[in-house]
Amino acid sequence: MADDDDAYVYDEATGEWRPASEMKAAAAARPEVRDASGTVLADGDSVVLIKDLKVKGAGQTLKQGTVIKTIRLTDNPEEIDCRFEAIKGLVLRTEFVRKRG
Repeated sequence: MADDDDAYVYDEATGEWRPASEMKAAAAARPEVRDASGTVLADGDSVVLIKDLKVKGAGQTLKQGTVIKTIRLTDNPEEIDCRFEAIKGLVLRTEFVRKRG
């Protein structure tokens, strides 16, 4: 039976396979990310917008209530990285989202 130290995990941020123990340490070092209501967010969570947001450069407005799936945390605890339809590289401030129950 394999130990956690022998397991490797794919790191989407770097595109490399890294030891699971190294990934756990990196996750532990990352500050807690919280949504507008104080709920802790994690990679892969879905969030809902709590207000209309104009997206700079896309000429589009994301409406309140829009669901954003599979978020990814960034090094900044006030921002999350996400994808939404035709908008690539979308970064949202955590103060404008609420974790979807």
